[in-house]
Formats: sequence, C-alpha cells, structure tokens
Amino acid sequence: MHEQGPFLKASGRRSTGPHAATEGATAPAKKQRKPHAITRCRGDNHTMAAAARVQGGRNVTAVNAYHFTGGPCAELVLLGTAAAQGAYELDTIVAVGDRDRGVVPPCGRCRQVLLDYFPSLQVIVGAGERLRTVSITDLLPESYVWADHQLDTGEAEPLGAGRPRET
Repeated sequence: MHEQGPFLKASGRRSTGPHAATEGATAPAKKQRKPHAITRCRGDNHTMAAAARVQGGRNVTAVNAYHFTGGPCAELVLLGTAAAQGAYELDTIVAVGDRDRGVVPPCGRCRQVLLDYFPSLQVIVGAGERLRTVSITDLLPESYVWADHQLDTGEAEPLGAGRPRET
C-alpha cells in the first residue's frame, strides 16, 4: 500500500493513517455519487463518479456520460473537468459506481489514458478492508507509453504543415 499523506475527510478532520488517501478521495466520489447522481443525474445516463486529488490538495469530481455507443467514462470526463479548472497535476484518482457498487477500478482504455497523461498517478482500488492505493503503472504492467514513442522534434509544427494545399 502506498500512503499519500494527509487528506481532508468529508467531516473536515485531517486523516494521516494508511487509509487516509482512500478515505479522502472516496469521500468526494461518494458524496458526488449519491446526492448528485440521485438528485441531478436522471436515469441510467450517469452510472459512475470519479474524484481526483490535485497537487495542492483540492479535489475535482465528475460523472460519466453513459451511452450505448461508448460514452466517456467518469475518469475521462474528470480529466477534461480538471483541465477546464486549470488543474493539470493529479495525484490520486478513484471511481465509484452507482447502486452501492463501491470503488471500481479503471477500465483498460482509462488505464492507458491515465498512464499517458499522469505516469506517476496513484489509483485507489479494492473494496472494503482491501481498499488500497497503487500506481497506475501497477494497473497496466508492460504497457505502451505513448510519450516514449513520440519523436523529439523540438518545435511543434501546426497541423497540416508540410502538406501541399489543395486548390
């Protein structure tokens, strides 16, 4: 288990024990899941909530947008929400399912995206007494890291640069 330092519990008390990261990160997700999902999220369109701790201690939350064509998971919505709020350095993330499903680990697509965006990210997984914080790399061993396969070209060229213009 990897301890992440003090988290602010939902009660407002600071916790520094081994489950402090899980208590602090799951509290916003549970709060988001229950009041938000029940009172504002209608039907089965929002079945997951995610919460992340940003460097500096602030939490960001989001819900998924379920759709039969493959709407975005709560973790991916959270990345956009965090960026829109100017939060670009996430420390820890957790996802919680509706209908009392508890903590749900990220799907394969989310694991890859989270690894590419935040290679040192910690992820809360497990259930009940088995809740623990693990590195995103532990959830995706022997993974493809997108940044490792990009050419270091210095300055980025605008899209379409070097291609002949259609006339």
